Amino acid sequence: MTVILIAVVLYLLAAGLLVRSVAGDSGEPSRPWLWPALCAVTLHAAYHLLVAWRTPGGPDMHFFAALSLVSLGMAAMTLLVAIQGRMAALGVVAFPLAAALLASYHLYGHQASSGLDWRLQLHAWLALLAYAALAIAALLAVMLWAQERALRRREFHLWLRALPPLTELEDLLFRTITVGFILLTATLLTGVLFVENFLVQKLTHKTVLSVLSWLVFGGLLMGRWRYGWRGAKAVHWTLTAMALLLLAFFGSKFVYEMVLRRG
Repeated sequence: MTVILIAVVLYLLAAGLLVRSVAGDSGEPSRPWLWPALCAVTLHAAYHLLVAWRTPGGPDMHFFAALSLVSLGMAAMTLLVAIQGRMAALGVVAFPLAAALLASYHLYGHQASSGLDWRLQLHAWLALLAYAALAIAALLAVMLWAQERALRRREFHLWLRALPPLTELEDLLFRTITVGFILLTATLLTGVLFVENFLVQKLTHKTVLSVLSWLVFGGLLMGRWRYGWRGAKAVHWTLTAMALLLLAFFGSKFVYEMVLRRG
């Protein structure tokens, strides 16, 4: 419990320092948030490793565990992006989200996933990485939409100073989507290769929604390359694809594990 409390406090401290630096600076946010965020991500990862070590059976991949792992991936990716550029503003959303989902996982409890060999574990980890990368892309899409809307209305808010120029933000969005799309492709391929019976394991609806999301993301990248799609169209396609992906994995997980109470 001590590890959880420290990690949550550090996540919230990092987010608060980010907000203060954005509100009080006229340029790029300073980095007093960096060490609290780095320590929080480290403790978050250490907690999952500790649970995996103490829990008999396979690693915990159930609903709240998966949510917490995705938020850990988002927080870690936010750190990597923020260290290299001006997108530390992602942490204002990603860090509190990671804190909330880590606390939820601890309070809900831990369950071991039974019968996962290394191939299925690889498939699951690829899926979680893909969801984390594409969730970051969804956050960037929302920021892009908000920035475009504010500039179009000539509303120069303080938070705009924390964002890079529109073209740079858009470029980061598509680079993140590309990484997520590659990971999602690898997830689908390993699913086809390693999952033996989709019908018996009740994976048909999850697979259909995941493929639809993959097609939407792929169509968006193709439209960007061929027709130069950007702006509102990129935002709508990104959020639509992410909604399909959330329904595919977490929607089905919620119904199956939380409503029907099946592991």
